[in-house]
Amino acid sequence: MIFSLLAQELETRVLEWETKLLELPEDVISNRKNSQNRSIKQILGHMIDSASNNTHRVIHLQYRESPVEYPNYATYGNNDKWIAIQNYQDENRENLVQLWKYSHIHFAHVIKNINAEKLESKWEADKNIYVTLQDMVEDFPRHFQLHINEITDLINT
Repeated sequence: MIFSLLAQELETRVLEWETKLLELPEDVISNRKNSQNRSIKQILGHMIDSASNNTHRVIHLQYRESPVEYPNYATYGNNDKWIAIQNYQDENRENLVQLWKYSHIHFAHVIKNINAEKLESKWEADKNIYVTLQDMVEDFPRHFQLHINEITDLINT
């Protein structure tokens, strides 16, 4: 299991943050906004979308011919459309945190089971921009931490 350590670290971070998120006052999780005008609920929603999309990419990259064409939901402001259409702002807080938790726990499970022979499979992230399966998975903790830092900043505001 090539990404066992990365998966374990992700699971640990998620479980640490689950309690913190559930204990936040409603006004903090719903009303404070970052520089992108996102609340903590909306940041969590974006992270759910990221875990979900990355799960699908990991799967596609293991059975489809490389390079894989798969939509990049995060480009051209589309991630904001995803957040708005799903209305994470009005999602039940406990349900949202649990969905966030389990989408990441499942992603950790999926990456633990990656076929090592497929690590060089490429995803076309944008026109003529390719990302290997290995690079995509190894970058996930950076993206996760970026958003945890945003949440931390909003908590401490």
